[in-house]
Amino acid sequence: MKQGKTIDQLNIGEKASLRKRITESDVLRFAEVTGDKNPIHIDPEYASQTRFKERIAHGMLTASLISAAIGTRLPGPGNIYVSQILEFKAPVKLGDVIQAEVEVIEKIPERNRLRLRTVCRNQDGTVVIDGEAIVLPRRG
Repeated sequence: MKQGKTIDQLNIGEKASLRKRITESDVLRFAEVTGDKNPIHIDPEYASQTRFKERIAHGMLTASLISAAIGTRLPGPGNIYVSQILEFKAPVKLGDVIQAEVEVIEKIPERNRLRLRTVCRNQDGTVVIDGEAIVLPRRG
C-alpha cells in the first residue's frame, strides 16, 4: 500500500489537488448517510424558492473533498487529520466540478504537525471553501 509523506519529505509551498463533479447521486447519498435532509439539498421545489433558486450541495460534502486530498495525496495515507477551519464562500450547485487543493504553509517538526491551506474552487475558479487544516503526517 502506498505510504504518505513524512514531515521531512514535505516542503513549504508543496501542493496537491483532486477534482470531482458533484452529482445529484452524490448529494442524495450524502443526505442519506448523514441524515442531513435539508430540503435546500434534496427538494427542487423548495430550493427554487430560496435565494439560490436551485438545489445546492451540502457544504460538508464539498469539504469532504479536502479530506480526500489530505488522505490520498498530501501528505497522503497514514496521516492523522487533527483540525479544520472552513469558511463557506459560495454555493456548490449540482454539476459543478470542484477542485480541492491543499498546500503546506507551515511545518512544526517538534510536534510532527503540518499547517495546510485548504481551498475548493468550482470550474469557474470561484473559491467556494477557504480554510486551514492541521495534520500529523506519518512517522518515518
